Amino acid sequence: MGVDVTKVPQVTVNTGDKIPCIGMGTFGSDRFSPDQVSAAVAGAIRAGYRMFDCAACYGNEDRIGEVFRAAFDEGVVERKELYIMTKVWNDMHREVEKSCRKSIADLQCDYIDMFFIHWPFPNYHAPHCTVDSRNPDAKPFSVQEFMDTYRQCEELVEKGLIRHIGISNMTIPKLEAVLGQCRIKPVACELELHPCFQQQELFDYLKAHDIQPVGYMPLGSPQRPERDMEPDDIEDMQVPALQEIAQAHGVHPAIIALKWALQRGQIPIPFSTHNYVSNLECTITEPLTEEEMQVIAGLEKNNRLVKGQVFLWPGAKDWHDLWDEDGVIVDCPDMR
Repeated sequence: MGVDVTKVPQVTVNTGDKIPCIGMGTFGSDRFSPDQVSAAVAGAIRAGYRMFDCAACYGNEDRIGEVFRAAFDEGVVERKELYIMTKVWNDMHREVEKSCRKSIADLQCDYIDMFFIHWPFPNYHAPHCTVDSRNPDAKPFSVQEFMDTYRQCEELVEKGLIRHIGISNMTIPKLEAVLGQCRIKPVACELELHPCFQQQELFDYLKAHDIQPVGYMPLGSPQRPERDMEPDDIEDMQVPALQEIAQAHGVHPAIIALKWALQRGQIPIPFSTHNYVSNLECTITEPLTEEEMQVIAGLEKNNRLVKGQVFLWPGAKDWHDLWDEDGVIVDCPDMR
């Protein structure tokens, strides 16, 4: 049983293109195998999903590509009907085209609709590493290095390998430093967004600059990797106010979190192996009231769950240095 694709709302981005208002993430959180993730993608396509958020570093693009190819060959969906997003990982910032072509080959999709710079610095860490892992070659954010990577993405647009450029895990100071240098404006920015971490100032900045926010971990990701879990973290789905609204609607709190995201104006990209139909259905069912939206707006707890410790460079104090919380880029060689 699926959802009528024609009824799922779309979002107009700064190029004038219309894209789906919700996508499906494909990060298995170190808890799901590539087979489990690809099986969920296969079901999601048939359920009516048309946007998928992928990444080479998730280690499953080749299996997802098999699912895409089967869907194309079986006539379930045409390539032009899917909006496929992927990312250049930190170890490929100097070889962006190579990264892009590898993802296109693995995903068997001919071109990429949205290609994100996954993190704004090339600080590589090994898959499944522990939270205290550090790369001795890691460096702080550099405007020059970021723009070198971004210009490679612009060339991919001109070559027809990608349609849109995305940025991810940015801050307002970093955006201020680079947006004026972009020849092709970024279409979207992926960032952590959920009821207990709303990033209102950054969200408003993106909207003011006509950059579409794409919210990852829209449910607070209770199944995120253990390395990202800390004792003080808040579980969004357990917050009483969210549960009360869910009870009033007769749904799981996850559905309320997604409705809030949609009505606020971000594109959520939840991953699920079994609840993806209900996640998609929530785009066409009863909306939240203005009063309910205001209640959820009051749930902000500054509860960042992806802190990014593994990206720290020698000399950085702690993970707060990654997020420029004092309004300036921390330890930026171009701005000293």
